[in-house]
Amino acid sequence: MLGWTVSTWRAPAAELHALELPVAGRHVWVLQASRPALVLGSTQPDTDADAAACATAGVEVARRRSGGGAVLVGPHECAWIDVLVPRGDPLWDDDVGRATWWLGDVWVATVSSVGIDGCQVHRGGMVPSAWSKVVCFAGLGPGEVIDAAGAKVAGVSQRRTRAMARFQCAVPLQWDPERLSGLLTARPPATEIAGVHPVAADPAAVVDAFLAALP
Repeated sequence: MLGWTVSTWRAPAAELHALELPVAGRHVWVLQASRPALVLGSTQPDTDADAAACATAGVEVARRRSGGGAVLVGPHECAWIDVLVPRGDPLWDDDVGRATWWLGDVWVATVSSVGIDGCQVHRGGMVPSAWSKVVCFAGLGPGEVIDAAGAKVAGVSQRRTRAMARFQCAVPLQWDPERLSGLLTARPPATEIAGVHPVAADPAAVVDAFLAALP
């Protein structure tokens, strides 16, 4: 991968979110949560997670440093790839919304390679829903990808420092809204968080397609 340093990490979700940012260069982190985890957004209340239900289901509760609602990660749950771009790089954009557009294009090419055609990048502002503060995939943000029917295919959030942007990307490999709802105290109706198009593909194939599509 000319111009990119690619690393694969496997660990509990909390450890993966706590990885220190590099000081320079373009990086791709292929992240594999070693066990299921409900990951809360940076400003999301701890009480959004039903601690008892998560413990019963064997799901850890973790937190990320980027915004948005909860995301369920873990083996067979999603393909999780973080992309790190340094300030001053041609892919850097000071506009936090526009900064994700190029990455959305990469995801459109990626999911097309594994069988989902007709997708497009959302190039507008945040599109909230009644449940988007609780469930990340219930809303739509800049750079995220939807299919031809408007169902979300790829989610993108970001964390910025003065030197680096970390774009956190998740593509669901399966989507069980009832299971996710059962891990949250608010119990969002499954029909309200069902607008997701999972990528029914081998995670390794998704990663390979993503790397091939990078600029």
